[in-house]
Order: sequence, then C-alpha cells, then structure tokens
Amino acid sequence: MKKLHTLVIGSGAAGLCTAVRLHERAGNILEIYTEGLHMGTSINTGSDKQTYYKLGMYGTEPDSPVLMARDLAAGGSVHGDIALVEAAMSVPAFSHLTSIGVPFPHDEFGQYIGYKTDHDPRRRATSTGPYTSRAMCESLIGEIKRRDIPVAKQKIAVKLLTDRGRCVGAVFVDRVTGEFEAVTAANVVFAVGGPGGLYETSVYPKVHTGAIGLALEAGAQARNLAESQFGLASLKFRWNVSGSYMQVLPRFVSVDENGTEREFLREYFSSTAEMYDLIFLKGYQWPFAAGHVPGSSLIDIFTYVETVERGRKVYLDYRSDPADLDFTVLSAETRDYLTKSGALGKTPLERLRKLNEPAIELYAEHNIDLGKEMLEIAVCAQHNNGGLAADIWWESVNLKRLYPVGEVNGSHGVTRPGGSALNAGQAGAFRAAERIAMRERDDYDPEAAEKIAEQALAELSKRQEKPASLDWRSERQTFQHRMSKAGAFVREKSQVETALAEAKEQYAKLKADGLGGLAPDALTETLRNEQLCLAHIFYLENIRMQILETGSRGGSIVLSENGKPIHPKLSDKWRTMPENTEKRHQIMTCCAGPDGMPVTGWEECRPVPEPDGWFETVWKEFREGKGMLE
Repeated sequence: MKKLHTLVIGSGAAGLCTAVRLHERAGNILEIYTEGLHMGTSINTGSDKQTYYKLGMYGTEPDSPVLMARDLAAGGSVHGDIALVEAAMSVPAFSHLTSIGVPFPHDEFGQYIGYKTDHDPRRRATSTGPYTSRAMCESLIGEIKRRDIPVAKQKIAVKLLTDRGRCVGAVFVDRVTGEFEAVTAANVVFAVGGPGGLYETSVYPKVHTGAIGLALEAGAQARNLAESQFGLASLKFRWNVSGSYMQVLPRFVSVDENGTEREFLREYFSSTAEMYDLIFLKGYQWPFAAGHVPGSSLIDIFTYVETVERGRKVYLDYRSDPADLDFTVLSAETRDYLTKSGALGKTPLERLRKLNEPAIELYAEHNIDLGKEMLEIAVCAQHNNGGLAADIWWESVNLKRLYPVGEVNGSHGVTRPGGSALNAGQAGAFRAAERIAMRERDDYDPEAAEKIAEQALAELSKRQEKPASLDWRSERQTFQHRMSKAGAFVREKSQVETALAEAKEQYAKLKADGLGGLAPDALTETLRNEQLCLAHIFYLENIRMQILETGSRGGSIVLSENGKPIHPKLSDKWRTMPENTEKRHQIMTCCAGPDGMPVTGWEECRPVPEPDGWFETVWKEFREGKGMLE
C-alpha cells in the first residue's frame, strides 16, 4: 500500500500535462500510475492533419474567449461556463505546448497561422501534421523525465476508492506480476481516455481500452454519454481517412466473398459528378453527422449497408480513376480546391502525393502501399463527446477530489469543432492542477482511506479463492460486437433494449465469476472486462433514452418506421426519427442508482457568461483566491 498527495491515473496528453503543471506549481507531490507511457490514444492516433483548436492568433480576424465559447456551445447540450473556461485557457495551454517544443507552425512575425475545421466559423485550428497529439505527448514525456516525476508502469486501475462522497485512491493490478497494490491519495486525477474497448468496429488504438466504468461504479455522475463520433477509418491499420484522403477522390470498391469487385456507390447517384462531389465533401465533413443526411454523411450510410447488411468488405482505391471521371463537371468547390492545391493528377494517389504526401508515408510506415493495394475501411467509433460530469475546475460534480481530464471528461455536447478535444484536455489539465495546488486536504482522513483500501484488497483476495471459469477474450468480443451492433451511429429502440438486457446478464455473470488460477495478463483483462461491461450498460441506457427523448442528432441517427425516408434507393427500414431540438438546451445526466445500475435525468444548460470586469476588482479577487478555493 502506498500513500500519495496526488495520484494521476493515465498518461495521455491530458494526464501528462496535469502532472507537469502540478509539479510546476506545487513540486513533487504526485506520482503517475499508467499501463505505459506509450499505451494511450493520444500517442497512438491522429488523422491526415490532426487538429488542435484554440483562440484565433493570426492576422486581423477578431476573436475573444466569449466568441469562442459560443461556438463551442453552439452544437447544444453544453454548459456555457465550461465552454468559456476551455476558450480562455486555450491560449496559455497552447503557449505551454509551444514552449516545451511542440512545433505548431508560425510565420516570420511569430503569428500562429490557423485554418477552419468542422463547426468552426473562424480560422482557429492548427496542426503539426498527422501526429499532433503524439508530438504533444512526446514533449510532455520529456518534461516528465526532466522533472523526475515518478511513473509507475504496467499498472492497471481496477477499482476507485471512495469515502463519504470523495475519491481517496485506487487499487491497481500489475499486469506483469499479477499483484494488487492500493494507493491512497487526497486527490485523484482520472486521465483514462475514452471508451475505446467498448466497440468491435473502432478506430481507437488497440492498446487503448479506457476505464470510465471504474468511475461509474464508484458513483461518479456522467453527462451526454450517448453523444459519440463515428467516421470512416481503415481497419488493417486503425486510422481516420478524413481530410485529404477523401478530397483526392478515391474509388469506393466493394468486394464480396467470391472476390467480385464493384463500385457500389454508383447505385445511389444519378451521376458520377454528384457522387464524387459528396466524396470530396466527406473530407471536410468527416465525422458522421445526422445534419448531413441527406448530404455527405450518406457516404457513411451506404458504406454501412455494404459492410454490415450485405456482409461485404469495402475498400478505398487510390491506384486509378474510373474512365468516366470528368473534372470539368464537378462542383466549383471541388475543382477550385484541387486546382488551387495543385492536385490535379491522373490518379487519386498522384493527387494525394501533391496535396499531402505525409498521408501516403504514414501508411507506408505500417507496411501498406497505397500504390499497390486497396485500403479496407468501415464506419468506426472514434470519440465520445460525453463522459464524466465535472465543474469549471474539472472536479467531479458529486465525487469530490476526483478530477476527470481528457476524453473521459464530458465537456462536449452534441457536436464540437474539430480539434477542440485536444484543447479541452490541456485546458482541463491546467485547471485541475491549479485547483489541487491551491487547496488544503480539508476533510481527507488517511487512516479511513487506508481501511477502505484494505477492505478492497481483501475482497479481491477472496475472489481469487474461487476458480475463474470464463474466457476473457470471448467475453470481451461478445460485448464489443453487441455495442457495435446496437450502440454505433445507427440506432433502433428494440435492438438497444435487447442489447441492454443481454449486457446486464453478462455483467452479472462476470461479477459472479472467480479470479483464481489466472495468469497475470488474464487476471488484468478479466478485471478490465468488468468495468468495460458496466460502462457498456451505462452507454446503452443513455442511448435508449436518446432514442426515446431526443431522436436523430449529432453523431447518430435513430431509425423508426414512422420516420422520414433517407434516400430512395435504400430499403424502407431507413427512416429517421426527427430531432427534438428542445433537448439541445439540456444535458442528459446519468449516475448509478442504489443497485449500481444507471439512472438518467436532465439538467438545463448554463449559458455562456459574458463578464465585463473591472481590472482592480478582478485583481483583488484573484489575490484573495475568490472562486478558486470554494
């Protein structure tokens, strides 16, 4: 058993930043517990041009924290005060990254150039290339090492410890030795990422599973769990095929079990030009969006029909253009973009090489030659806009001293500007570190925490007396398949209700099984399955409520026999339930009830504050710590 002042669980960009900032402000009062410094989503993911979203810092275009906060909240189901914090903190958080070596581009005058991303009315977005979050992690890891911040590796959290409404530590299993370790702490930074382990069809890195189920089990409130993003991604190497991968107009090829190929999108369009204009738009509008049906998100639906309903494999082919591709009849937007970019080659690969050669090199690094083979794709789970509910200091609203930072924090709403997740993680890290550094331990009782930890260890020890009977791989495959079938971007009431009942049965079976006789790795994954399956239940319950009360919106559509037809070439099943737009003014909340199962509710969105402060007054309040220590 170990005692700490602050325990940081996870080592993605948000967790690392929290550790660095806390060390800057309070010294060596913390330790990071992680599966590994190179095991999370942040360091293992990206896109054609991975975006970081921040306040505008270039040229004459006006911007302000309030203006940015309004755009962050524009998609609905967002608390305005949290959006304002993310906007205001974007500049110091971004500047911190540049100061430790993240190579965001600037001009000779020191202005950081920007571009527009999805749901962005201004040019706030920036990028270091396809590996922006990796560059962030690498620089932050350098700071961790330079500061000699202790890091415990191969540690998997299996339980959060709580005492009278506050978090007081966690229990870990060492995946090498299989030994349990309890860590008590006055503060717990929960930086465990999104629910990557829930889905079968996923672009989350295989090494990342997520651990939000631990907090849900401990009673932490969540918000907007039903709001996720899905998009086209490659399967052999998990990567989003967004941006330039679509803008260079690849062929969409379907292959059946006999190896017969066909360009399946053609059956849905009256002309080749119409088809390719939507493929081009898919680059700008990569995430599936209910608002783009009809529109570019039809590409996702047609791909889903081909892969899920018809059981075929779908590929992108960059090797050649079809004979009937005529650039002169494409829309002005498509032609102008490719012309101005100097990307009018004779094949999609030639155009991609001129537009974004690193996008080709990225796949080559993973032994995929786009000049010789087609790229298998599917519509994959990509990001959860919901997560744990926290206040403007990134502290859990009902489980005190638990600080969820990064994707596990549900600060986003129905939609969000592309790249805002990276900023939210850094902004949250700044806020959590500042709050922890300024507060005293108040009612923290180390002796009570130790007794709670001893009890948790004893319960795990007792479970090891009973032999394990379930195969963790089979059990995980079962709930991942179920989640991709019922909880992806296409949602149906009966299917979700059936899945929810099955998930509860599976969870009860997992909890009743023993842990005896398991090798360390199997023990780790067996315990991980339990919190993943519980999270699976919570997400499905929130999706069920979304179907009943909000309808089609954001990253998903709800099918209903009384809905509106999507496309004349699709079967009658494809009718969508309209959105109840009034729910955009509310946030869906969720918390464990007395039986540990999810109970959902709604809360009104707080508006974006529009402060008009006076310097001397704000300065005085700042010196006195007003609003920071309560």
